[in-house]
Amino acid sequence: MKVEDFDFDLPEELIAQTPLLDRTSSKLLIADYPNNLTKHETFSAILGELNAGDCLVLNDTKVMPARLMGIKEETGAHVEVLLLTQIEGDHWETLVKPAKRVKIGTKITFGNGLLTAVCTELKEHGGRIFRMEYKGLFFEVLDQLGEMPLPPYIHEKLEDKDRYQTVYAKEQGSAAAPTAGLHFTKSLLDEIRAKGVKIAFVTLHVGLGTFRPVSVDSINDHEMHSEFYRVSKETAQTINEVKNAGGKIIAVGTTSTRTLETVATKFEGKIEDDSGWTSIFIYPGYEFKCIDGMITNFHLPKSTLVMLVSALTSRDFILDAYNEAINMRYRFFSFGDAMFIKGRNY
Repeated sequence: MKVEDFDFDLPEELIAQTPLLDRTSSKLLIADYPNNLTKHETFSAILGELNAGDCLVLNDTKVMPARLMGIKEETGAHVEVLLLTQIEGDHWETLVKPAKRVKIGTKITFGNGLLTAVCTELKEHGGRIFRMEYKGLFFEVLDQLGEMPLPPYIHEKLEDKDRYQTVYAKEQGSAAAPTAGLHFTKSLLDEIRAKGVKIAFVTLHVGLGTFRPVSVDSINDHEMHSEFYRVSKETAQTINEVKNAGGKIIAVGTTSTRTLETVATKFEGKIEDDSGWTSIFIYPGYEFKCIDGMITNFHLPKSTLVMLVSALTSRDFILDAYNEAINMRYRFFSFGDAMFIKGRNY
């Protein structure tokens, strides 16, 4: 299967640059594969699509204000540092621009010395390992100094950085938001619970690899980036109970999907409390072991995310739905509109 098979014409003006004022007012395309139909709603209508006894699974990762603007101590040159992953303790893997200015031993200061980063290792493609030096709590310092790392295709400044967080964000560690969850408000989640739908949380810290284009011709040659996930005992119990009772498991976003399918693959169809690193790559031909449906945003052409949502139904069904969304001027990607996909076994 070729990467070109997942290409489509997306007008650039449909890539959403800013979030809507009301999270639940985005468009919602309901893509019902078993009945071969689509319909168009606003996101608040998701309440009518969920049934008592179903389970909605959300990713509670929290986006770090991971973009830091610093000064090289020796020369005063400006350097941008993007935090990717906390390796251990105060050591972080990062991306640096311009990378050529930063060697082992280079010191970069941020906020007039509130934070200092010392380079301890060089990685490929501008990657650097830094040891962070500061007083107090690291994430409090980061909240004071950092900026939200918006995706490269968003060119507008984000006025309210909370709009790039889900309302249930809890576990600090993502370099990007799990954007399908941005449509939910606390009141909508309360209404969903009141209807008898179970809500469970997993954690997957989203890496910047999610934005990297696929650079090979054949899907089989693509290597996915690795991301940290965690599933609690409580979540595992809830999902297994719902499945055993015949309820549907609806993942909110590709990150929740990848977490659940990683664990279900590891434990032969069951969900157990577990944590680790996943590089699972889901594309057509994959047999889903946990989820029945997915709430997701609209993704970019030839991306691994389009391949993943195609696996839940079929490539032709998803690309037809995408073309319908384009014709109806849906907004794409992080701040865009949403899609509820009812998969093959829904």
